Amino acid sequence: MLNQLLIFLLNTFVGLFILALLLRFLVQAMRGPTRNPMYHFLAAITDWIVVPARRVIPGLWRTDLSTLVLAWAFQVVLLAATFALRGAGVGIGALLLMGALEIVKLLLYILLFATIAQAVLTWVAPQSPAMPLLNSVTRPFLGPFQRRIPPVGNIDLSPIFLLVVIQILIFLLDYVAAFLFRL
Repeated sequence: MLNQLLIFLLNTFVGLFILALLLRFLVQAMRGPTRNPMYHFLAAITDWIVVPARRVIPGLWRTDLSTLVLAWAFQVVLLAATFALRGAGVGIGALLLMGALEIVKLLLYILLFATIAQAVLTWVAPQSPAMPLLNSVTRPFLGPFQRRIPPVGNIDLSPIFLLVVIQILIFLLDYVAAFLFRL
């Protein structure tokens, strides 16, 4: 019971920190508005580790790789701690690969929820302070669908198609992970 409680607490707090790192990475990678209050919150809770990591991990193609590498490292540590608390032994190579698959899956879930939130907010509160942030994250992924799928009755259907593609990718990642690790 104590192990389950520790796993829950680790997944909650470390998982939320990984989520904050990935959100910060996405906003920076998609050239989102960094003057947004939500971005300031993400920067405030992650600066303590991202700023020193930038001295060691260089950026690549104008993206902040240190934030992504840190999210992956925290995910690997979380997986290692979870397996240790469960009493299961897993090799470091498997942990590194599982961590990478989990990070990709988390990025897809972030995109999924950002797309849903943007679609809802365009109807409910289009002037919300979250809209510029959501637009910057979803625009590069919605763009190809918007160019090929015309609006129907002034309603943009591209989010539906993006959501289907994201779900298919998540399904494929789960299938690959189950095949590789037989979990």
